[in-house]
Amino acid sequence: MNKALMVILATVALDAIGAGLIFPILPELLAQLTQGGDIGLLYGTMLGVYALMQFIFSPVLGALSDRYGRRPVLLLSLAGTLVDYLVMALSPLGWVLVVGRAMAGITSANMAVASAYITDITPVEQRAQRFGLVGAVMSMGFIIGPVIGGVMGSVWLRSPFLVAALFNGLNLLVALFVLPESRKAMEGKFEFKTLNPVAPLVWLWNFKPLLPLVVVGVVFGLVASIPGTIWVLYGAARFGWDPVHLGLSLSVFGISGALCQALLVGPLSRRFGDLGTLMIGVGFDTLAYVLMGFADQSWMGYGVAPLFALGGVAMPALQSLLTSQVSDEQQGQLQGVMASLMSLAGIVGPVLATALYFLTKDIWIGTVWIVGAALYVLATPLFSTIRPARTVTA
Repeated sequence: MNKALMVILATVALDAIGAGLIFPILPELLAQLTQGGDIGLLYGTMLGVYALMQFIFSPVLGALSDRYGRRPVLLLSLAGTLVDYLVMALSPLGWVLVVGRAMAGITSANMAVASAYITDITPVEQRAQRFGLVGAVMSMGFIIGPVIGGVMGSVWLRSPFLVAALFNGLNLLVALFVLPESRKAMEGKFEFKTLNPVAPLVWLWNFKPLLPLVVVGVVFGLVASIPGTIWVLYGAARFGWDPVHLGLSLSVFGISGALCQALLVGPLSRRFGDLGTLMIGVGFDTLAYVLMGFADQSWMGYGVAPLFALGGVAMPALQSLLTSQVSDEQQGQLQGVMASLMSLAGIVGPVLATALYFLTKDIWIGTVWIVGAALYVLATPLFSTIRPARTVTA
């Protein structure tokens, strides 16, 4: 594995760890800052502003990386993340934490740039495999982050931010001295329209061949929000899982997903192509949602987790298909738009999943899972419109 890829994967992992480490300590931290008052508004604001900044700035950072190169945008985002963690560790004011989470949302939008960088340095036939590696390190980061947050938070409530700042600072230094530029900056003067977050969405609308793939990606994001939102609620209500079982089930879910994306995406893509791998993943995921809807024994919840993991091979294949549709000069815009839309799905999806779960759980508790499977079925006609390796130019 080359050094540039290792740095990018480390950046992705640290983004995921940073996003997760705050959750175990956030309620107690906010209770301290509000002196025992109502933390609901502050809690919701911090989570909402993080997702909103990702939605707004993912297209901006992607477009900037097309215009000025990937390396400077990544370095600036890493520096911004470092400052954010230090502010979060030291500030005694609640509103400053909200600003800090806004900064974290902006800098975490560098996932679009990281994905574009991987596209730059990877041959077309290997992109699905490498996007699978990205998904694997993200999954592990989301597992490791809450663990670090919980363990370090028991020592000092704000220490997880200092640990994250240390790791991020080291990553910044490595990127500064090791990471090469993957594409040349475009010539010409700076134009403020580059900062317009709507412009990449307009660009997407003008390229109709991309729309089926993008819609499929949004469906993936909405469906993925179901286990991400209600897994704990469902496990406790349906299977009677206690915190130990909930934590163990989440670990099985995350680790099996990381292994599948790291080890299976490449071989499947070489054997069946990106579109075939996409269909395989959708098939396994649909089966997992149906089985989860009917599962009524604790062991069944554990048994379905590997099927969810096999379903995870679909997203790297989709990303690879998307990159084959646009020119090298537009990869940042593409990744920015996709990251933005996935952030939007990450905002809307949990709200819809939670509402559906509570509306239907007394009628039939498995309804929400069947609705997830139905969304895949409704998206199936779009697959017939997908054509791999068709490059769209401006």
